[in-house]
Amino acid sequence: MTTGLTRDDIASARLIVGLEIHVELSTRSKMFTRAANPACPEFEDAEPNTLVDPLVAALPGTLPVMNRHAVEMSAKVGMALGCSIAEHAKWDRKNYAYPDLPKGYQISQYDLPLCFDGAVDIPSASPDADGGMRRIGITRAHLEEDTGKLGHDLPGGGRFSGSLVDLNRAGTPLLEIVTEPDFDCPEDVVTFARELRTLCRFLGVTEGVMQKGHMRFEPNINLVIDTTDGREFRTPVIEIKNLNSFRAVEGAIRHEMERQVDEFLETGRVMGMGMKQTRGWDDERLVTVLQREKEDAHDYRYFPEPDLLPVEMDEAWKDRIRTEIPELPIARRARYRDDFGLPEKDAAALVEDRELCLYFERVVDAQASLPTPPAASAAGHEAAKLLLNQMAKRANEQGIDVPELGITANQVADLLSLRRDGTVPAQAIDPLLELAAGSPEPVASLAEANDLVAVRDESAIEQWLADAVVAQPQAAEDVRNGKDAAIGRLVGAVMKASGGQADAQDVRKRLFDLLRG
Repeated sequence: MTTGLTRDDIASARLIVGLEIHVELSTRSKMFTRAANPACPEFEDAEPNTLVDPLVAALPGTLPVMNRHAVEMSAKVGMALGCSIAEHAKWDRKNYAYPDLPKGYQISQYDLPLCFDGAVDIPSASPDADGGMRRIGITRAHLEEDTGKLGHDLPGGGRFSGSLVDLNRAGTPLLEIVTEPDFDCPEDVVTFARELRTLCRFLGVTEGVMQKGHMRFEPNINLVIDTTDGREFRTPVIEIKNLNSFRAVEGAIRHEMERQVDEFLETGRVMGMGMKQTRGWDDERLVTVLQREKEDAHDYRYFPEPDLLPVEMDEAWKDRIRTEIPELPIARRARYRDDFGLPEKDAAALVEDRELCLYFERVVDAQASLPTPPAASAAGHEAAKLLLNQMAKRANEQGIDVPELGITANQVADLLSLRRDGTVPAQAIDPLLELAAGSPEPVASLAEANDLVAVRDESAIEQWLADAVVAQPQAAEDVRNGKDAAIGRLVGAVMKASGGQADAQDVRKRLFDLLRG
């Protein structure tokens, strides 16, 4: 049944999005059994159906036992999201029958979740945001077990006509975080998703590799459509399942913003009982596709789990968990910008990886212990530049992370000090990094032993400069006439004459001073 309306009759279509996020916790064992957890790096490459024990397979007589570490990880995330932590949280059975759920039900939390009533402030792209920030409410964060996986690809890439079941993931501790429907633009949803991933990785509760399903995003999307004759319609809520990239999150929301308008004009469907749908995202066609009519809560026939005691979390337990929460990524980024003058991009790159961030801070602290410590702003800025450029490049080439290069924070601090006072030239940094990797020797000793100390003979430097100008008269004239690119030929001539021991940056400055007075 059509509405009889056209797009010309629509005055506005306002987007409303709430987000559900499933976070696989990286405990060593699963949620209710000692079976190995594929979300733990130690077991992530396990062959299909090898991380299965009698409980995962739902054999008769097996009983679940709660994973305490998973509960503590979940509470830590809840605290970081500003949630209240329940003193009493219980387990419930969520009943549904799919081949990837051997028991025929999932152990979850329904009416008494572990975490509830939180909020997070994020930078917002919305014109309605207060001061460029938007508060996103956190309805709840509850703990449950993950299901297995269904697939249709045989080993080697062939297609299988039926469904293939891998139960390795079944029973993995899964933290489901549910936001309020506080988003009104796709950009803010992606910003929140990125912030949450960084937060969870920084807390050490998940590896956060989205391609492996460690974090899966499910936006619930609908529109408020106002017509030119003053009427308001709300389209049915559509849940997009299992998005594992930020690109997919944004693409799915943008597609639904258009599709829901078209569907409303064609069918007149509006929000109501039994109208919710789940859809999937086709990453090749960039469209959402219908999966099933969405169940309501009563369809799952929740009832209290009879085989598990409730979670009773007293203040002493909560306080111990709070002490394990470090300064959070958003606060660190702001401090790096304010104290060190770092660009937002560099500050974000540092906090995205917990180990890199802590290594950076050790380098900053090591510089404060030098005989002549630099200003805090210089210590942070120079350390970030070195870690995110030359050291990151070297780590990428070796397929490792920067802290794994084998260079201590004290060695990096010494290298920055030697560069700062001109003891070593800029071109010596890369060879010194290579020499320092795995070596106990001080960087100054490595520089001296390998002829990487800058020449400080003023008379020799001045002669090399003069000789370069004579040898490259056209380049010298070009520089005098404002052609900066020509300076490279002159710098090259000086570096050749010095055997590579002059400081190229200092030579460049001196040549400009000489030729332009």
